Amino acid sequence: MDSGGSTDMTLAFELKALKALADPNDVFNNARQWTEYVGVVSEKPTYVVTNFTRKHRVRQDFFSGPRGVEESLENIAQQFDTERHVFVGVDEEDEAMAETTGWEFLHVEDAADAAGWILATGDEETETTEESSRDDWP
Repeated sequence: MDSGGSTDMTLAFELKALKALADPNDVFNNARQWTEYVGVVSEKPTYVVTNFTRKHRVRQDFFSGPRGVEESLENIAQQFDTERHVFVGVDEEDEAMAETTGWEFLHVEDAADAAGWILATGDEETETTEESSRDDWP
C-alpha cells in the first residue's frame, strides 16, 4: 500500500478485518514499513483480541481494551498524533464508525488488494471465530 511516501499514519484494524486476512502477523509486519502505529480495535472482550493476536504473533502498538470501537478510535487519535488515521473494517457499520470519529475508512478487501495481502479462506475464518468465542477463557 502506498501512503504517498509519508509514514505518518496510524492504522487500526477492526478484529473482524484482521481475521479476514490469511497471515495477520505478516500484515502487521508489512504495515509497519509504511505506518507509524498499527493496532486492533473491537467490541469483543479484551481476552478475545489478546488471544487472537497472541496466536498469530501480532505485535500491536495499541488495542481497544475494555472500550468499544468508537471510544477506542477517539482515544487512539488523541494519543497517536499522526497526519492520517486509517480504520480497516469489513462493513457499513465500520465505515460509519470511521466517519463518526474522523478516521479514513478502508474496506479490508481494498486494503488487501492495495498492499498485496492475502485474504483468508472460509475454513480459517470459521476455525478462528469458533476458537475466539469460547466462554471458558479466563
